[in-house]
Amino acid sequence: MELDRRACDRARLSRDPRFDGRFFIGVTSTGVYCRPICPARTPKDENVRYFPTAAAAEAAGFRPCLRCRPEASPGTPAWLGTSSIVSRALRLIGEGALDDGGAEQLAERLGVTARHLRRLFLQHLGATPQKVALTRRVHFAKKLVDETTLPFHHVASASGFGSLRRFNAQIRDTFRRTPTELRRLAKRREHLEPGCFRFLLAYRPPYDWAGLLSFLEARAVPGVESVEGSHYRRTITVEGKSGSIDVSPIPSRFALGLEVRFPDPRALLSIVERTRALFDLGADPAVIGGHLAADSLLRNLLARHPGVRAPGAWDGFELAVTAVLAQRSSARAMTAMAGRLASMFGSTLTAGRGLERLFPTPAGIASAPLERAGIPPDKAATIRSLSRQTADGTISFHSALQQASALRALDALPGIDASTLSYIAMRAFGEPDAFPSTGVILADLEVRSSGWRPWRAYAAMLLRERAEDDGERSRRLIHTARRVCSRYRRHQGEAHAARSL
Repeated sequence: MELDRRACDRARLSRDPRFDGRFFIGVTSTGVYCRPICPARTPKDENVRYFPTAAAAEAAGFRPCLRCRPEASPGTPAWLGTSSIVSRALRLIGEGALDDGGAEQLAERLGVTARHLRRLFLQHLGATPQKVALTRRVHFAKKLVDETTLPFHHVASASGFGSLRRFNAQIRDTFRRTPTELRRLAKRREHLEPGCFRFLLAYRPPYDWAGLLSFLEARAVPGVESVEGSHYRRTITVEGKSGSIDVSPIPSRFALGLEVRFPDPRALLSIVERTRALFDLGADPAVIGGHLAADSLLRNLLARHPGVRAPGAWDGFELAVTAVLAQRSSARAMTAMAGRLASMFGSTLTAGRGLERLFPTPAGIASAPLERAGIPPDKAATIRSLSRQTADGTISFHSALQQASALRALDALPGIDASTLSYIAMRAFGEPDAFPSTGVILADLEVRSSGWRPWRAYAAMLLRERAEDDGERSRRLIHTARRVCSRYRRHQGEAHAARSL
């Protein structure tokens, strides 16, 4: 991928956080590569090289900076300057596609040869698929070393290394220091209870946290999810084990704080990646906003809600069930039905703060009498069909590569409309161009939305923000009108009483 040297120079000199993760800076005089926001002394121009990814910088022989910590950056957007094949491959690598298999299996899943996939990766990202996957594992291992007190053998297994020896060797090769030396440099003093882990998840500013949190709060399943203050919390299940997450903003660090309570550290990489997808932390608001602002309808909305995000979902099956419940129902009615569904058919988990249930599994409700939870018979039948096909593998929400087949199977189910399919594509599969046209306002914009591609999901979120703004203004006007009428009636009453005297 060709980088604009002058643009990179300006971003580097300004240390603009909006460019964090979009490129990396190699310094030939030190052999270190940095993020654009690195606080270190600015190197001479002749000593600077630019790389599109961290993997490319490491492939060129540079080691990560220990001050700005490239492993803590928001990451290179999967769509940035890449072909569709590379974008899909990056999403699969993020899902762990190369943790167990090789590049040949990955290429086969993508419908290309391994040689062609390698050529595309080198052309667009400057590194091979294996190098990208290895960098992902090493960077997460460094994150665990810096941000947790896990023993190193747990760090090795949690970050996907088959042995402690391989983990130690790769850390030394990448950072030129041992894991013990890195942990000492991190100066971490916080000791948490066993099974509790905290992470910082970086994003590119701005970030419309209030808008995203409002969206999630309106759809939170009682007992499974909760929003309190600026915190989003929910129960989770990974590989048959259960726990909870708590996410809140840390604006001064351009990051979200993630607290994970989970008994098995080997699931941490998956939990972090799924949380990043849920909060759309890989988005680049400058690129998305720049494109959408060309339409006058969205320009003012972007100004009022900078950093809009398209929310993902923790679990695709759960999201699909709640989407079916939401059809022709208000958000309040949907959450009430989903809460009863979780209470009656989900497992118990005591996580505190109102979190006490795990959402039912597909097998658990495939034949369940859902009508007892107050779900209308037609929706209950749709959910049972969805559950059976998810349980037997006909519908899978586990991989972005299965999006097309999953949506086709969902479309064949009775009772799922086109808008619901788009909503599932947006949230369960992270499709940035999905356009869930719910309501008259969005439905009237289907034709106009063609100019918003490939970011129609973000436009839909902005239009939802407009509807909420209009609703809030209407509520304020009604409240003001009622207050004026009350004062008028009180004044009239006082005047009448005065005349009576």
